[in-house]
Parts: sequence; structure tokens; C-alpha cells
Amino acid sequence: MNRLVGLLTKVDWLLAGASFVLVAFGLAAIYSVALSTESGDLPFFAKQMIALGVGLVLLISLAASNYRLFRNWTIPLYMISLGLLIGVLFFGATINGTTGWFQVWHLSFQPVEFTKIVLVLVLAKYFSERARRQIGWREIFGSGFLTLIPAGLVTLQPDYGSALALVGLWVILLFFAGLKWKQALILVGLAVVVGLIAWFGIFGEAQHERFLTFVDPDRDPLGRGYNVTQAIIAVGSGQFFGRGLGFGSQSQLKFLPESQTDFIFAVIAEELGFIGVILILAAFSLFFYRLFRLVKHSRDDYTSYLILGIIAVILIQVVVNIGMNLGLLPVTGIGLPLVSYGGSSLLMALVLIGFAESVAVRTSSS
Repeated sequence: MNRLVGLLTKVDWLLAGASFVLVAFGLAAIYSVALSTESGDLPFFAKQMIALGVGLVLLISLAASNYRLFRNWTIPLYMISLGLLIGVLFFGATINGTTGWFQVWHLSFQPVEFTKIVLVLVLAKYFSERARRQIGWREIFGSGFLTLIPAGLVTLQPDYGSALALVGLWVILLFFAGLKWKQALILVGLAVVVGLIAWFGIFGEAQHERFLTFVDPDRDPLGRGYNVTQAIIAVGSGQFFGRGLGFGSQSQLKFLPESQTDFIFAVIAEELGFIGVILILAAFSLFFYRLFRLVKHSRDDYTSYLILGIIAVILIQVVVNIGMNLGLLPVTGIGLPLVSYGGSSLLMALVLIGFAESVAVRTSSS
């Protein structure tokens, strides 16, 4: 009992509170979208609640355990994640053109979300073991190799948004590891070369049109530019107080596709207005502020890189999702962490928060 009380007093309740405010907004929006179905059925909401229940169990278990123990399991976990990414290419279900889900009965699992967790652990260990030396090309290519293997497998699905999140995680940790500007410029040059090769030799017409539509949504307003156009309309129509939950014309009348996943931010903006958007952004701001406090009070390099990895992988998805809802970034299929529908995504976020809470209860930062 004393151990339990001591654990509860050390939990970062502000981090936990911000997280569950975001989850609550997501559940409200998912429920609202479900109301517009002809049958009034709530399959998405029910599945999200199941994922939330499982995620809470994992979060509490991880918070109570010592996060450093997972440092010894990075190689087995990494190999398992690669096995899952390979397996899903052959045995996975294809949804919206992406072969990225294992389906069992009415439940599905997206292995790339597990890979995000594992890559955070792998890179945290890799960079922490080399924290006392000046980063060189050996460290750059070594960490890049660990990242590009899973990112390449994810690209084959194809899921370019998740691959971008994995590569972005690596890049952010590289900068914190001490990447020099000369090295950064060379990497940018290599990225440009790879991008040109991909554009002319790998990407098909669908990827070309997606990028060109991002640059000019009016290029195909009723086709590939439709989602972005409707999302922008939904965000603008919410005004200050919103239309009210269940009364958003874009989401309720099905003008806004993928409203419970990719464009849930637009649903919240339309139905809860500027006030709802501010609350979402405030919750994310508090969320990242508490994580940065953990970095500041970290007692070793592994802990610092672990929390930085958690920040990076979630922040990338937040920026990309909100950016594509506002028409500022191309549509990549990335959901809004803790908010969008998706059991695998919600589990990933809650597991990462569990690691962060495990750090919090073992430091004096709170």
C-alpha cells in the first residue's frame, strides 16, 4: 500500500491530465461522427473504448515498472517489429490502398505503431551509448541504417506518412546528438537526390497528383483535392463557438471523408469552434511542456533520449495532421495522436506516455 501511495504521489498528473483531455476530445468527436450513420451504430466508438481500456492497463503497468529494463530488450523487440512489418506485406489487409493491418475478426492491428515505440527505444539506446563522443558519419549511418530498414518496409505498404514519422524521429534525435551543420547539409543533399529518384523512378501517378494537389488544391477540387477543400471549409465554418457536437454540416452530412481519423481536427474545429481548437492546442502544449521538463531533469543520457524520442514521434504526427487539416501540408494518412480513431495508434501513444510516467516517478522533476 505504501508503495502504491508513493507511486501515485510521483506520477506527473499534469501530463496524464493533458493526455486524457485529448482522449476525451477524440471520443466526443468520434461519437459525434458515429451519430451521422444511418443505423446509428457506434462501432468506431466501441472499438476506441476497448483500445483505451487496454491502453490504460499498459500505461499503468509501464508507469509502475522500471523503464530502464526495456533497454536490454531493444534487439529482440526490433527484430519482432521487422518481422511484423514483413509479415503484414504478405498477410495483411489492404485498407485505402495500404497493406498495413493484421485483421482478426472485427479487430485490427497496425504493426507500424508498434515499430514507432520500438524505434524510440532502439535509438535512445544507440545515441545514449555514444553520447560522450563527437557524432561522426559512422554514428549517422549506423543510426540511419536502424531507421531506414523499418521505414523502407513501411514505404512498401505503402504508408508514406508513417515512414516520414520514423525518419523524422531519427533526424530530430540526430540534431540533439550533436549533428553539425555541414553534416546536415550533406544529408539534405542526399535526401534531395533520393527524392528525385523516388519522384521519377518509384512514385506513381497517385503520389504525383497528391503532391501537386497539395501545392494547388483547386487543381482537382472534386477529386484528390476534395478532402483538403472540405477540411478547410469545416475548420472555417466552426467560427468562434462552433456548431455544436453532432451538428457539423461537413462531418454529419458526409462531405468530409475520413472524418474520424485523418480529419478529426476539422470535425472538432467545426463543431466546437475556435474555443475547441484552443483547448486542443493548449492540451498538446501542456503535454509537450511536461515532457520537456522530464528531459531537463533527466539523470542520464538514456532517459533524455527516450523522452526526446517520445516528444519527436508524437510532435511530428501532431504537426503533420493539423497541417494537412489546414491545407498547409499534404495529406499523408497520419492521425492526430490520442484524438483520432485508431486502436493501434491510441495504444502506441498510451504506451509512450507510460514510459514517460515511469521516468516521472523515478525522478524528482514533479
